[in-house]
Amino acid sequence: MSTTVRAAKAPDTRGPVRKLLTSFGFQILAALVLGIAAGLIARQLGATAAEPNGLSATLDTIGSSYVTLLRTAVVPLIFTAIVASISNLRRVQNAARLAGQTLLWFAITAFIAVTIGIVLGLVIQPGARAGDGLEPSDPYTVGTWWNFLLGLIPQNFLGLSVSTNAGATDGTFSSSVNFNILQIIVIAVAVGIAALKAGKKAEPFLAFTESLLKVIQRVLWWIIRIAPLGTFGLIGAAVVKYGWEKLASLGWFAIAVYIGLALVLFVVYPILIKTNGLSIRQYFSGVWPAVQLAFVSRSSIGTLPLTERVTERNLGVPRSYASFAVPFGATTKMDGCAAIYPAIAAIFVAQFFGIELNLVQYLLIVLVSVVGSAATAGTTGATVMLTLTLSTLGLPLEGVGLLLAIDPILDMGRTAVNVAGQALVPAIVAKREGILDEDLYNAPREGLPFADDSEDDAPETDPAASEKEPAGSR
Repeated sequence: MSTTVRAAKAPDTRGPVRKLLTSFGFQILAALVLGIAAGLIARQLGATAAEPNGLSATLDTIGSSYVTLLRTAVVPLIFTAIVASISNLRRVQNAARLAGQTLLWFAITAFIAVTIGIVLGLVIQPGARAGDGLEPSDPYTVGTWWNFLLGLIPQNFLGLSVSTNAGATDGTFSSSVNFNILQIIVIAVAVGIAALKAGKKAEPFLAFTESLLKVIQRVLWWIIRIAPLGTFGLIGAAVVKYGWEKLASLGWFAIAVYIGLALVLFVVYPILIKTNGLSIRQYFSGVWPAVQLAFVSRSSIGTLPLTERVTERNLGVPRSYASFAVPFGATTKMDGCAAIYPAIAAIFVAQFFGIELNLVQYLLIVLVSVVGSAATAGTTGATVMLTLTLSTLGLPLEGVGLLLAIDPILDMGRTAVNVAGQALVPAIVAKREGILDEDLYNAPREGLPFADDSEDDAPETDPAASEKEPAGSR
């Protein structure tokens, strides 16, 4: 593996107070606290999800606007990153092995997570302890294997769809553009392979794609830097909309889910990190910016730009590999949404309706979680995965309606674990394959969102060219 000589940095002359205030981690935590306080104030002033006031509406606008900014960058990021990474396969001899190892570790961690979910469901018995007032209802969407296969077929060049709704009273029209992330990946892979097959004639296209990728990454850096503002709005709006009173009737179910999430994040992942010869502290300090944003945004796709950046910049995973593994993981690597949650939820539904599950059905839960999470690609939330699990087991789909009341609260923790796993697997595979930049992995964070805070394209031996912005992956 080639090594890079990094420019020497000038000594940090900031005082301790200024250093703390300019720390990215401190800014995120401060935004969380201020957002919770603002949400509680809005609720005290009478704001509810149905009847917002000025403060709650402002919080919601700030949070939703930030998520929109992140989502705007997702399509060009994934397309250019995957095409560029495929073009680099000419220089990588073990590309097929890397892909195989990635899938294997996705399956290993999913198997561990779903096993923990099953054990917790049997031990805590959340369905037998459910409170009164729960009303079964039909799910708003149902996941099936057939829909997953159909979702692989691109509807247009960029996998985009436009929906138009007419106003019920005023006759106005509103349009929204949606994208299917799995279709974008399929298209990008096809374009990348075609460019490789075209040979020298495709060199200008590949050079343009790599240049465009650098521009997009620079824009993403600007978006990431205002993450504390987005965090403030997102967490504040969440407090107003959901509060914590909805946990009353489903308290044991929520406890079981969050225990499972905590075990995976703080026990299973550290064990895997340690057994592969990596520092647990460096992993958490490196991935934490993405985990924090995932918790408040509740979107693996929205967090994808930051997840990819920390995987490259903090964990030392080569860009050519990370640009494949992280977007792929953002659609299929979901230990929270596709393993722990559907396992506990399926057991909850069975217990609530008084249905005894047999050994074969428990094995089916494992099978669906390990190989079926791809069926959720391009969809929102864990409902598709849960309905896929219930339909495979033959359990009532109406049970999904029992859990919708607290789904947003659970989705925060689920998404945080999803994102942590999406960065973990590439780091482990890169370490095992000998391509991990361990110097970058073990570099001091210094309160920054990325370990190396120099300019992307600055000369590597010229400290004067640094511009206090994260460097490209080494």
